Amino acid sequence: MKNTSIKELENIASDLRKKAITMIYEAQSGHPGGALSVADYVAACYFREMNIDPKNPQWPDRDRFVLSKGHVCPIQYAALGTLGYFPESDLHTLRREGSKLQGHPDMKKCPGIDISTGSLGQGLACAVGMAIAGKNDNKDYRVFVAVGDGECQEGEIWEACQTANKYELDNLIVFIDNNNLQIDGTTDEVMPNIDLGKKFESFGFDVYEIDGNNMEQIVHTLDIIRMRKNKKPHCIFAHTVKGKGVSYMENSCKWHGVAPNDIEYRQAMDELEGGMKS
Repeated sequence: MKNTSIKELENIASDLRKKAITMIYEAQSGHPGGALSVADYVAACYFREMNIDPKNPQWPDRDRFVLSKGHVCPIQYAALGTLGYFPESDLHTLRREGSKLQGHPDMKKCPGIDISTGSLGQGLACAVGMAIAGKNDNKDYRVFVAVGDGECQEGEIWEACQTANKYELDNLIVFIDNNNLQIDGTTDEVMPNIDLGKKFESFGFDVYEIDGNNMEQIVHTLDIIRMRKNKKPHCIFAHTVKGKGVSYMENSCKWHGVAPNDIEYRQAMDELEGGMKS
């Protein structure tokens, strides 16, 4: 763990948001809404909580981070580039042919990606496998995973939860990105969420319900989890705002997978820059 202050983490999260939006704008392709909603706990994990070494991405004792909702990868790329896993200039190559920064995380192309993701529902199962391996190898590393609220409709999520409970994986920390914007593909209406916190609790997880865009709550919760050894996997049920930090993107399904135009990009940068100064 690094001794990074709350204010420093808030500024880092704002910077990561700016980089992610810039990447999506330059590529004119990507998913800004979800990238912005997860930015705060991505910053807390990579810049404070996780034991990692950018100079040695395959270090066997490193903590792992699995972005199960892999379509929001620009925010993870922004974190990895800032930390020095690859030159920051590579951030301007998102989704280009031959780039290490593809539209979904690719562990064979991009240093710092612990598992390729994108098919929703599979990331948690992969994270559970990593956590089991850590236990079997007597390693102290932990596995962090970001799961979308929508992908929790996949049965594989709950099979992974059963396995995590069976093998007492207290080295597993699951963030549920609960931004409450799921669209019914047949009606284009927003679908109501089930209480995913209670659902994870019923599968034997310790559940911590927080504001997932409040850095102080994120850090406090991670501090609690770090000290708790009760043989239970952990679920941080994080209420977030899709598009957080950019007014016209917030709580709007439109910005799930649409890149901003020139005017929209400039407004986004102005608002995020103002957030860093406040």
